[in-house]
Amino acid sequence: MKINKIINNNVISVIQNNRERVVMGKGIGFQKQEGDIVEESKIEKIFNLSNEEISERFKTLLIEVPIEVVQAVEKIIEVAKVKYHKDLSDTIYVALTDHINFAIERQQEGMAIKNGLLWEIKKFYPSEYEIGMRALDWIYEIVGVTLPVDEAAFIAIHLLNAEHNNFADFNQVTEMVQNILSLVKYHFRLDFDEESLTYFRFVTHLKFLAQRIISEHPLDTSEVELYDIVKEKYKDAFKCVKKIENFLLKKYQYDMTHDEALYLTIHIQRLISRNESVDN
Repeated sequence: MKINKIINNNVISVIQNNRERVVMGKGIGFQKQEGDIVEESKIEKIFNLSNEEISERFKTLLIEVPIEVVQAVEKIIEVAKVKYHKDLSDTIYVALTDHINFAIERQQEGMAIKNGLLWEIKKFYPSEYEIGMRALDWIYEIVGVTLPVDEAAFIAIHLLNAEHNNFADFNQVTEMVQNILSLVKYHFRLDFDEESLTYFRFVTHLKFLAQRIISEHPLDTSEVELYDIVKEKYKDAFKCVKKIENFLLKKYQYDMTHDEALYLTIHIQRLISRNESVDN
């Protein structure tokens, strides 16, 4: 196996079976030239990225990203695939490497970012969130940087975005979300502040709901007591949810669970409460 390109001291590319592969290893490219034989003892990982565009973007990214960060990312992806049986697209290598490298830089500069979707991710996507939490340990062990818990949710989002067959058909999801937004808007006769975090969280919640509906994976954790409390406390928001329930049943033959109605009511209440505070 010969070196095709030297990306940096720790990353090279080779040609195998008429396809370019990215090869990573400590010092594998140090004082080497194109055409030199690869020192196989230094190979730590061979990336077989099927998409040429993604491969090029990944190689560009690797020029600046420390090898320790790449090692941490590879650990996360490997565990997600092998132990959690996640079918991830190659885009995860670029997206997650870029994100974690930037998150580490921000943390070192004291500029950590809060994740407004932490609660939603933890509640609705526990396996991805669990991987994210374990990832924080691996990043500390390999890179030596402690990232905040918010980053576990960011990592989970990247896994969700890259997971094959996880995000249901885009057009179906978009149509469902837009229909529900119209129902809420008409019910309360309000205009959304589409730049607000509350709106962003609400739309994200609706996307997750739409994905569960289309993939037929309803949420049901039996929060009966909380459901009754929210139903009485936020009566107007709950009335709106009942309209959404009827719409979903009629159009998609989907019977919303109590838990889904509960969390949707809470999100709608947040949305209208923020709108009322802005108006006042």
